[in-house]
Amino acid sequence: MSMYRLVLFSLIALALIALVLSALGVIVSPTPFELLASFAVLAVVISLVDAGIQRLLHLPWRVESSLVTALILLFIMRPGAELAPLVGLALAGALASISKYIIAWRGRHVVNPAAFGAAVVSIVGSFGAFEWLGTSASWWIGNPAMAIPVAVLGLAVLWRTEKVRVVVVFVLIAVATSVVRQAVQAQQFEIAFDLPLALQFAVLQTPYLFLGAFMVSEPLTSPPRRWQQFSVAALVGVLAGWPIMIGDMFTLGQERALLIGNLLAFAFALRGSVRLTLVAREFITPTAQELTFRAKGKLKFLPGQYLELDVPHSHPDARGTRREFSIVSAPADLPTLRIAYKDGDQKHPSSYKRALAAAQPGATLAVTGTWGDFLLPRGNTPVLMVAAGIGVTPFVSQLRQMHAEGVQRDVVLVYVAAEASELAFRGELEATGVRTVVFTRDAPQDLPAHWTWSQGNRLDAQGLESTVNDIGLRHAFISGPPRLLAELAPALHKARSLTTDAFAGY
Repeated sequence: MSMYRLVLFSLIALALIALVLSALGVIVSPTPFELLASFAVLAVVISLVDAGIQRLLHLPWRVESSLVTALILLFIMRPGAELAPLVGLALAGALASISKYIIAWRGRHVVNPAAFGAAVVSIVGSFGAFEWLGTSASWWIGNPAMAIPVAVLGLAVLWRTEKVRVVVVFVLIAVATSVVRQAVQAQQFEIAFDLPLALQFAVLQTPYLFLGAFMVSEPLTSPPRRWQQFSVAALVGVLAGWPIMIGDMFTLGQERALLIGNLLAFAFALRGSVRLTLVAREFITPTAQELTFRAKGKLKFLPGQYLELDVPHSHPDARGTRREFSIVSAPADLPTLRIAYKDGDQKHPSSYKRALAAAQPGATLAVTGTWGDFLLPRGNTPVLMVAAGIGVTPFVSQLRQMHAEGVQRDVVLVYVAAEASELAFRGELEATGVRTVVFTRDAPQDLPAHWTWSQGNRLDAQGLESTVNDIGLRHAFISGPPRLLAELAPALHKARSLTTDAFAGY
């Protein structure tokens, strides 16, 4: 299931739960009619604005994106059923949609659209001349009755986007900051401070869980590196936990805290967006292709990172026009850049795969960013690399860069493929001189002295331990399908450390 679709289904489930709880009187405000009327206005306005702008720009309309924005605004704005609040909601929705295209940098959002729409309407509505708007950011989703559904469905989203740790940091910092703020306020007003009650309020009666799971975690506004994501999460956590007053008019509430975090994330991500010209494509194995590009701008990445490639096409499926690919080439190879992908026969290839297959030399595509922490550790600690099929690509980048810089390091590469003909980049890997153990059914021909064949044995946890008997001294890196990671887990967890780069195709 695509990320967008999982988020959409989770938000729909939350909306239905809220509707039922409101009908039962568990949630007093908003009422069921206010929820339905508000969502109808938000969905219609956002869909129309999105469809109009995308038609003007000759872009495909993605209904999932429109509905996700509408549902998030439903949870963070004050719903209503009268004309004034509905007009305010319509304005927030229109501004959120417009921001996707106006406040953007080379195909990526700079700020969270829903947070932007909510912030502008809330700020404008605080001025006397616009009080008639009748709505502002209320974050009513921060209701004790919704805490468990938000936590469960939010965890499913975070697991899919691999942002569990980042959001845990955000929530912990936001809760801790909120508790400290309550303690300071209790001292200022000379009232008793109740720590359990303060914790209960910070966890159950604030929107931190929803803000973290569905907004802080948004991939399109996240910075490239994990430490940068933690930095943004910490900043938003502090600002959300202790809103800052701006004069006597308004505070830096949840949505404005997120927007400030978005700006920090944008500063981190500025380095990545460039245009690529396709130079050549070729089959490197019977089922894998390599694409060679020339970068038109300054592109920076670290060996082992991946890029997001935008391939615009008509009628994209639910996963849209962007996919992630590990970079094959090394930074030393720039401005030449290479990626590779599995191109086996499929009865129903994705719309993206069909569009990428149709791209011919001379076509211009966009890299909307480079990301990832699949990076070799500093120093000379021994390393174990485990690759399955086309999962060898980040290791090719790392080993090529080491070879180009003349770096000597104790590295063992365990390379798994169905057949010897599926060993991609064999020549480049052999040239690095790295000790390599090949697991294939048939014997590869003309192996160099530093390569060995597993005699047709299947790789499992026991086989990995016997092949690399000093695994406990090595930093282990594995790149391949989740199934391989699960099978080798008993052995890999004995390594000094473990870094994974699992993928499930595109």
